[in-house]
Amino acid sequence: MRLGVRNVANICSLLLLFASAALGARWEATVTASSPPSFPGPRSIHAKYGFGWSGFPGAAADVRLTKASGDRLQLDGTIHTTGLVRALWKFDATHTSRVDAGTLHPLEMKQIENVRNKKIVTSLSFDSSGVTSRETETPSKSVGPKIRRFDAPNLFDLYSALLYLRSQPLQDRSIQRIVVYPATSAYLATVTVLGRERLTGPSGAYNAIKLDLQLSKIGKNRELEPHRKFRRATVWLYDDPDRLLLRIEAQVFVGTVFAELQSVEFEDARSGSHLN
Repeated sequence: MRLGVRNVANICSLLLLFASAALGARWEATVTASSPPSFPGPRSIHAKYGFGWSGFPGAAADVRLTKASGDRLQLDGTIHTTGLVRALWKFDATHTSRVDAGTLHPLEMKQIENVRNKKIVTSLSFDSSGVTSRETETPSKSVGPKIRRFDAPNLFDLYSALLYLRSQPLQDRSIQRIVVYPATSAYLATVTVLGRERLTGPSGAYNAIKLDLQLSKIGKNRELEPHRKFRRATVWLYDDPDRLLLRIEAQVFVGTVFAELQSVEFEDARSGSHLN
């Protein structure tokens, strides 16, 4: 029996559809975000971070973590380019995220970016089924915000993802896979605990947990796609009950970018008001 070209094309399309569905079900079955927290919640802190590219400083961030009313954890952050980088590329941004303190599930996020002559406002509203993203650019030819919807259980924004990871045992060689929605797209993050080591930085020397981070973009049909600009990253967390973010080194399309802790102050005196 001979098959026409159109029939063959239809069969191939069906096979690809089934293959994509199978791959989607496969990665979704590996998500570990339902693991219960095993560490206490974070303390309220005020931290400063420095950012750079290929060894050169280029930006600074100010971060405050607080426990807001209604049993919520809140992150308020600002970031701006500095020095020669600012002369070439003026960038200023604010970021606010609120998370349920009991479940560590995200509630809402708002980010405002000012890049040269453009302002971009992104807001995320999370519910039990997923997230709704609204993005507005000024000036823009379009009328109203660009609205996106993504549904998935145990979904995180950037802040809640960090809270979830620090709450886990993080035993050597263990792996965490979580779905993260930072702004306008969803990603599968695979985090592998590489081990423990001593890390020295601007704010002092620490016993650190070393993590490997890989990202895959989740496509429209829930298939995994390679990230076009991000290759992989190494993350160091302080190996103590606070588990502060100490340093990130990311391999991206323009080289190596990094962020590292410059200083931190705690609101309570459990381990002193300053960390050195």
